[in-house]
Amino acid sequence: MKKTIQLLVLAGSLLVFSCKENNETPQAATPENGVDLSVGQEGVVDETSNPNIVQVASGSKDHTTLVAAVKAAGLVTSLSNAGPFTVFAPTNAAFDKLPAGTVEDLLKPEKKGDLENILGYHTYVGSLKTEYMQDGQEFDMVFGGKVKITKQGDKTFVNGSEIVASIPTSNGIIHVIGDVLLPK
Repeated sequence: MKKTIQLLVLAGSLLVFSCKENNETPQAATPENGVDLSVGQEGVVDETSNPNIVQVASGSKDHTTLVAAVKAAGLVTSLSNAGPFTVFAPTNAAFDKLPAGTVEDLLKPEKKGDLENILGYHTYVGSLKTEYMQDGQEFDMVFGGKVKITKQGDKTFVNGSEIVASIPTSNGIIHVIGDVLLPK
């Protein structure tokens, strides 16, 4: 009988303490307490996850023009989301091949639609690995138009531009190319 009473007292104590009312008022997230609710997926930073397409491109000294264009077009959030995406990423040297003033003109706010279309022509929804691409394949890109894959030996080309490197990311793959792809 004594053990039963002790067990009931212990159970009652646990019940009382576990059901104790929480008098703490949750603190709302505000800029004053260091939480910025306006940051989307692109603002997520952790030390254990693999970086996404935008984070990888932002860390590349060869893709500063592309990153500036993605920002100007307002596509940072889109390309930071889960995907998967394949981005054919022109290098700075590729943008330098365009006629003088083209890039500067496209970065203007009134050209945002044109810039979105051009960048969308470099983006495929899905993960396209070069080892699975076949000569003559065509892929529909995000903002319309198709790109054509060609193979020459162990080299892979998209619309005639060689894929010189492929970088897997947490939300897809980046294929580095030496030309800006223009819709035909």
